[in-house]
Amino acid sequence: METLLRRAKPVRGRSWLGGLAGRLAQPRIRRPMISLIVMLVAWEALGRFVLTNRLFFVPASDVAAALFDLAANGTLLLHATASFKAILYGMVLAAVIGVSFGVLLGTSRIVSDYTEIYLNALYSTPLVAVAPLLILWLGIGIASKVAVVFLISVFPIVISTASGVRNVDRHLVDVARAFGGTRWKIVRKVLMPAALPFVLTGIRLAIGRAIVGVVVGELFGANAGLGYLIYASGQTFDVPNLFAGVLCLAFAGVFLTWALQALESWLVRWKPPALED
Repeated sequence: METLLRRAKPVRGRSWLGGLAGRLAQPRIRRPMISLIVMLVAWEALGRFVLTNRLFFVPASDVAAALFDLAANGTLLLHATASFKAILYGMVLAAVIGVSFGVLLGTSRIVSDYTEIYLNALYSTPLVAVAPLLILWLGIGIASKVAVVFLISVFPIVISTASGVRNVDRHLVDVARAFGGTRWKIVRKVLMPAALPFVLTGIRLAIGRAIVGVVVGELFGANAGLGYLIYASGQTFDVPNLFAGVLCLAFAGVFLTWALQALESWLVRWKPPALED
């Protein structure tokens, strides 16, 4: 009997490992992992056997060693902190102003008539071209980088929010009015929840533009940041450090986009799930 009880007793380690293996076996996790491994192997082989000139290309292992060295001596933390501070401040400012103006644009025909032409013109203009001017006005500190990130990120948020507000079912608005809802209550309890998927999509699009904006600002003038690291490494032909800076920005974009997708799936639980194969 004691032997049977010992056999029946669950093993915590095995059950934890089994749960982890089950999660890793899910297609949404397994497929990106497989593609990442294939890409890294191809990168390593390309750097070892095809593009062997270290002034133009390096294997993935060299980039991993450069990342380790930069992290060990604190250089990576210094540059990453400078860049992500600018991205955070600029994105928060862009989200607050972009959502507010987008709601106003979507609910007011007068505001739309007066401003939409300028909004479309600025959205199609390469705003990174004004980065040198912003650096001249605000200096090479964080203020100019925040301004660049804000200008390049705010327009997708404004346009997506306005589109979401305009596409809300009019019957919902009519019902809210019939029950005595004020304009502010309709915006807060009807328009904003219904337009939330559009708002989050705009913020997700703005994240990629924010990363581009902070790099452009740091390329034109900075004393720290991942863009500065990339520029300085390119000037000294330090290709491993250059690729290390690019990889940090790429992984930051992937992580921020994934985090926003997770937030969207939690906030918009009423939205029907996408089809899976």
